Amino acid sequence: MKKIQSDSLFASLMASLIMAVAPSCFAQMPTLEISTLVNEYRIEHEQEILVDFVNLLSMPNDSANSEDIDANAELISQMLQSRGFATRTLRAGRAPYVFAELTTPGATKTLILYAHFDGQPVQEENWTYPPFTPTLMDAPLPGGEPIDLETVSGSFDPEWRLYARSAGDDKMPIVAIIHTLDAMRAKGIPLSVNLKLLLDGEEERGSPTVGQIIDENPSLFDADLFLFCDGPMHQSRRAQLVFGVRGSGTVDITTYGATRPLHSGHYGNWAPNPIMQLSYLLTSMRSENGRILVDGYYDNVATLSEAERAAINTMPDTAADLQNELSIHTPEGEGVRLEELVTLPAINARGIAAGGVGTRGRNIILPSATVSLNLRMVPNQQPLRLRELIENHLQKEGFFVVHEDPSAAVLRNNSNVVKLNWRGVGNAGLRTPMSDEVAQHLIGIMKELAPDLILTPSMGGTLPLNAFDDRLDTPIIILPLANHDNNQHGRDENIRLQNIWDAMAVYGVLFAKFGGS
Repeated sequence: MKKIQSDSLFASLMASLIMAVAPSCFAQMPTLEISTLVNEYRIEHEQEILVDFVNLLSMPNDSANSEDIDANAELISQMLQSRGFATRTLRAGRAPYVFAELTTPGATKTLILYAHFDGQPVQEENWTYPPFTPTLMDAPLPGGEPIDLETVSGSFDPEWRLYARSAGDDKMPIVAIIHTLDAMRAKGIPLSVNLKLLLDGEEERGSPTVGQIIDENPSLFDADLFLFCDGPMHQSRRAQLVFGVRGSGTVDITTYGATRPLHSGHYGNWAPNPIMQLSYLLTSMRSENGRILVDGYYDNVATLSEAERAAINTMPDTAADLQNELSIHTPEGEGVRLEELVTLPAINARGIAAGGVGTRGRNIILPSATVSLNLRMVPNQQPLRLRELIENHLQKEGFFVVHEDPSAAVLRNNSNVVKLNWRGVGNAGLRTPMSDEVAQHLIGIMKELAPDLILTPSMGGTLPLNAFDDRLDTPIIILPLANHDNNQHGRDENIRLQNIWDAMAVYGVLFAKFGGS
């Protein structure tokens, strides 16, 4: 790993440049000129940018390993300090958060950008190339050939991809931000805003301590806009702003049969079969089209505004392309667009633990079977209320609900015993109105850069936004920048190079223009 040392001369030059020109003056510079200058710099420094990115991606970053996360935080702090940021490490008993601030004299507006540097655990044996040995490929896998980064001269093909854990989720914004600032310094583009960064070291664990960190450092988070730089872009590859997310919760459900395995020939048709019971339970909760069948589950779902529905209707419809790409004949949802479906609650099975198949199959009736359900929640839904509705539903379906491992007596005296293990409370979804004044200001700037900008009411995934929304009045908007097929959380995670280059252009325009009128 290349060691990045603090560069005081670089930092002082950056500070001098910021002070040299009033931000309000530069905010009038044409957007196209800003993006052109940033792109000119990037073309001249593509290899340097990618080397920095490879160094960062080479660092293992499962937040369960505190030493690895601390090492990531240290390297990121060094990279930011060399660009003139004042940094500090925030911690509330678990993984670190890197907070960085770059003050612009004369600026009256402040941007906070959020990204995270931890990643999902890896099963290295499933990867084509080692997940922490970043590999540049001349085409998406499967297919293509690896490229030696050091031997490339001139510009890199923008369709090449870099494969590594967290390439798409979510280290890319960190590298794009710091090299955007390099570009602005080199091309004489001052910032128009005070810039703050919050870089999360435990997002993939649900950011469990971020609320405490905000409570202990409230003044650090004063800003005009909280911009979350996470998540995949729209499948059309057009620039996009997203104004909300779904919340998430988890429950593990276990059904029971006899207290020991039974021969399926001798006891089949007599002994209750936990796998079949689990199947009946699941089909009672959810239709084959994805509609939730639990009474009252949709009662408090926030409806789409006219502006939000209009935004969905103007988005490019990529359903046919997705069906072809993913080999899906009939999607769920009865013809409703994906972009609308993700504004609704969902119940999805994450996995089932029950017996074996193929050569591991056995002719027995198991004592138990377990399914893990992911609950995606939308604005106005309350996690504890949904828990109550689900438990009421199961009781009406004839299941005897418990929350601890049932004793033999409980099993003997009750039919259809089911254990529910609620893994935390979960969190609700949220949406920032597109009509918000700050949202409209951001939309205007982005449309100068990308006239065909896509406005999306909500993404289907979850970010730790509630901790911020519950404590701050700052509008929260999501700026997704990774390619939609980046394989986040899975094997062979990757980033398309053009997405890095586009991110730099977007950051350059926002940093230079957001502080203007």
